[in-house]
Amino acid sequence: MKKYIIILGLLMTAQYNAQIVSEPKNHPKEWSQSYEPFRIAGNLYYVGTYDLASYLIVTDKGNILINTGLADSLPIIKNNIQKLGFKYRDTKILLLTQAHYDHLGAMADIKKETGAKLYVDGADAEVLKSGGKTDYEMGKYGVTFKPVNPDYILKDKDQVKLGSTKLTMLHHPGHTKGSCSFIFETRDNERNYKVLIANMPTIIIDKKFSEVADYPDIEKDYQYTLSEMKKLDFDIWVASHAGQFDLHKKRKPGNPYNPNVFMNKKEYLDQLKELEKDYLEKKSEELNGHNP
Repeated sequence: MKKYIIILGLLMTAQYNAQIVSEPKNHPKEWSQSYEPFRIAGNLYYVGTYDLASYLIVTDKGNILINTGLADSLPIIKNNIQKLGFKYRDTKILLLTQAHYDHLGAMADIKKETGAKLYVDGADAEVLKSGGKTDYEMGKYGVTFKPVNPDYILKDKDQVKLGSTKLTMLHHPGHTKGSCSFIFETRDNERNYKVLIANMPTIIIDKKFSEVADYPDIEKDYQYTLSEMKKLDFDIWVASHAGQFDLHKKRKPGNPYNPNVFMNKKEYLDQLKELEKDYLEKKSEELNGHNP
């Protein structure tokens, strides 16, 4: 749990600065740092910043963009899409893995510029509409983003289709009430791949689960998500942050196309095991009757 303390520090900084509609100014530099876009596997491409992952899925009916990083990620994402040879305005569908400012800061602007339709997990819809003000944790610190209205509400196992691509949304709550992952199949000239775009269930609260009045089901949701994510079957996995799936250890700028570097299920399960330890440590606070 200690490795997530940086997020708490960002929240406190925002509170002290008394910013009403804002992103914390002292976020990690890697969140705003440009990164070379590249093809992950089949029709899936990485178009995000150095650490805030954004994914482009290209189809013959237009493209799907998953996550938009910070507000200042917009020019980076737009440029990355164009570097790959695709048209920014061919974006037809917008998706996100969690309703936090570092993953949808540019969502409202991209939606306006492209006319794309936004599909979201229903449990995060209200937070999106409020610009983050109703988020159970970040909202009270004034960490917000441009409000955006979803076009379509999704529930667990709902499918999003565009062209020949069909994604299944997986409801993985806890980090936010509507955190979610996506799973879909793609192919290249060699083979088919089942791809998981995972939202890892990290814990950002410092208080006990029972003290989160705005999210009474938070403990139960983390337990559910950890259980469900262990059951998933896939060939390739990536995540909401590049650091979560060790992108920069697996691939260096300029490396050739190689989906095999992202095929490591043991690594995924090991990370879930560590996150489950964090969950159990947090849960033990209830039994011990004190905060760490």
